[in-house]
Amino acid sequence: MKSVRFLLRCGAAVSTLAWSTAAWSQAAPDPNAKPVDEAAAQQLAPEPVAESAAEPEPAPPPAPPPPTLSDQIGAGKLILEVRSRYETVDQTRTATLREKGDAFTVRTRVGWETAEFKAVKGLVEFEDVRQVGNEHYAVNVPGATTPPLNGADKARYPIINDPDVTELNRAQLTWTPNAAVQITAGRQRILLDDQRFVGNVGWRQDEQTFDAVRADLSYGRLKATYAYVTHINRILGELRDWDSDSHLFNATWSPAEALRVQGFVYALDFGNSAINSSLTKGVKASGKTWLGLYQVAYNATFARQSDYHRNTADYALDYLSADIAGTFDIYSVKLAYESLEGDGARGFTTPLATVHAFNGWSDAFVSPGGNKSFVDGIKDLNLSLNVKPRFRATYFFNIDLIVRYHDFTSERTGVDLGHEWNLQYTAAITTKLSVQLKYADFERAKTVPVGTAAPPASRTKTWLTLEYKF
Repeated sequence: MKSVRFLLRCGAAVSTLAWSTAAWSQAAPDPNAKPVDEAAAQQLAPEPVAESAAEPEPAPPPAPPPPTLSDQIGAGKLILEVRSRYETVDQTRTATLREKGDAFTVRTRVGWETAEFKAVKGLVEFEDVRQVGNEHYAVNVPGATTPPLNGADKARYPIINDPDVTELNRAQLTWTPNAAVQITAGRQRILLDDQRFVGNVGWRQDEQTFDAVRADLSYGRLKATYAYVTHINRILGELRDWDSDSHLFNATWSPAEALRVQGFVYALDFGNSAINSSLTKGVKASGKTWLGLYQVAYNATFARQSDYHRNTADYALDYLSADIAGTFDIYSVKLAYESLEGDGARGFTTPLATVHAFNGWSDAFVSPGGNKSFVDGIKDLNLSLNVKPRFRATYFFNIDLIVRYHDFTSERTGVDLGHEWNLQYTAAITTKLSVQLKYADFERAKTVPVGTAAPPASRTKTWLTLEYKF
């Protein structure tokens, strides 16, 4: 028994010694081990993680200085337009008017519009109109009985009102402090609505501009424009401009695409053209909607005109127009009616309008001051077709074709005055160059009853225009 206990004690002692020896062998180096290559060991050992030094964050770049006035002038954009036109007029001959008229003119506009500086932009533009070749046309105030402005010998030709002129066309400052207000002061272009009452007469080579202060206001669906005009720079150069003390007001409320309501007041007072001074007040409703695949658009306008300030004649005349147009794919058809009242002594006038766009492109119904009016008034019923083919070539695209027929009658007597055909073809050659061929043929009524004013003379006009816009 003693021997068994002795053996157990010896086993425990041996186990303890073995465990202690193993533990020591892990902690202490083996004296019999071969030396280790330190270089190899360093290659085998993992790279120590270096504690990154705290680097200071880079300072933000300094804010750029605000642009100066000269910076914003230089950052503006160039205005460059060149329009060349050949026009022919063949009008019924008289003892005075004995020949056909033709003119080749070139209009050049050069200007600069600045970038915005403290909510203000500036614009300067010059315009030059030059005749090329022979001067086989007369320049005169429409409806005038005085000799042509380019010489009495030119009375044998029809009127083509594109005289040689070089002038400051626009010089304006525009301040836009926010999205609701814009103020423009200086010589400027004013286009209101469809230009039936106020426009730039853009068809003629010498543009009509206005020396004025204009305010455009916007609040939600309501927009309004007011302009005070001190001078009218008309299409015949500075010698036939009008001094003005006129007020233009137009306000539009657009509750929906199908309804747009407009009210306007144009109080025109011209110091050197009293016959064209007038007060016109009116309302207009317009809109468009879709009926299946067809888009339908409409306009209806009523206005009343009366004498104002320097125009001492006492009169009151009405204006009424309405049209409806339908568009399907590339086709549009429009039926329009317009009535300008006349009392036998004068007709309803629109002296600041772009009148070429209304009552026929032949501009047959001229009256003193450049209006299209008639002492007995005009009723114009017209139908037009507009086609925009999809044909597109590298240098031939955006084609637009218009055919229109006008039937004119006297507003006061209801007598037939004549009819007119209008044709127009426009196409783009490049994104900046376009060509247009245009034709107008007015045929007056052969006879009218006694007591009705005689209609204007028959005439045919053709234009070929090439226009470049930078």
